[in-house]
Amino acid sequence: MSIRIIDSRTARQLPWKNGQGVTLELAIAPPDADLSSFEWRISSARVASAGPFSHYPGIDRSLGLLSGAGLRLSLPEQINLDLDRHNPVLSFAGELDVQAELLDGPVQDFNLMSRRGRWRHRLEYQRLQGERWLDCSDALFIYCIAGSPLDCLLPCGNRVQLGNGQGLLLERPGERCRLGSSGDSVQLFLAWLERVRG
Repeated sequence: MSIRIIDSRTARQLPWKNGQGVTLELAIAPPDADLSSFEWRISSARVASAGPFSHYPGIDRSLGLLSGAGLRLSLPEQINLDLDRHNPVLSFAGELDVQAELLDGPVQDFNLMSRRGRWRHRLEYQRLQGERWLDCSDALFIYCIAGSPLDCLLPCGNRVQLGNGQGLLLERPGERCRLGSSGDSVQLFLAWLERVRG
């Protein structure tokens, strides 16, 4: 099992593929991949103005809302989707023409991408109070949004505590892990990544 603690305050900053913003790269596989060769990628970005999303042919994307009022995404065939507090996660194909409009001021988003046909992923928003057991996949990323600390009991028996803006990446974890909060609820994103086999 591989364990990495990732802090958004020290994450690598990279320009967007379309050059219209900056992304915090939280994790990428393989570690030396670039935007044309990654198998999966987890990042966060501040969106301060309306504009198009970068094209990622062959990539499945899920977008989460970290802060701000939200985004309205305009997709082909006059489909509009709102990413907001009521709908904190949206998924779409990376090759689509997507225009983003701010609902009310800048937002910070959470972006999960995986290469279609080789990996599949699932992104879930969770408001945790008490504890929850998680089934692990080939890779599991736990990201604490607000309300820390988040206590993580790993399959190996180790404990990790996450603060706001910190993530925990588990690769090949095998068994289940337990998340716990003491007192107030903790807001987090859970990202499961599974290799497509066969």
